[in-house]
Amino acid sequence: MLADEPGSGYDLLKRFERAMANVWPATQSQLYGELGKLEAAGMIRVHAEGPRGRKEYAITEAGLEELRHWLIEVEPGGPPRSAGLLRVYFLGSVAPEQARGYLATLGEAGREREARLEELEGTIDWGEDNQSLYGRLVLEWGKRFSAMQREWAEWAVKQVE
Repeated sequence: MLADEPGSGYDLLKRFERAMANVWPATQSQLYGELGKLEAAGMIRVHAEGPRGRKEYAITEAGLEELRHWLIEVEPGGPPRSAGLLRVYFLGSVAPEQARGYLATLGEAGREREARLEELEGTIDWGEDNQSLYGRLVLEWGKRFSAMQREWAEWAVKQVE
């Protein structure tokens, strides 16, 4: 995010919540911890300081090089894992009505996330910048994934019937 424009930890947290919370949630303490690590590694620097110790960070050339390396050359790590689907695999160990209830809960979670993302989309003033373009792509993935989860859960409940 700092490759697009400098920002304080607070600014970054708000951008993060708006743009990526559906694919990579983070807490305030995680974000500030990572800012400290990135600064210590020379990937970012304090760009400006404001009242009450507010620091605005900017990416360094080394940070930009590392970002580009990670984006293009590094394979995403590890196999995908889903505690929810692992539970689905073992649902034969409970009564069918309990299995259907669990599956319905997964469907409801998808429906709720889909609704939150639709609402979020309506609050964003999309521009023509990279954050808007790629943010829309991520948001659309979240909406489609949520819809797929809901539709799959509805189908799965019928299979257990």
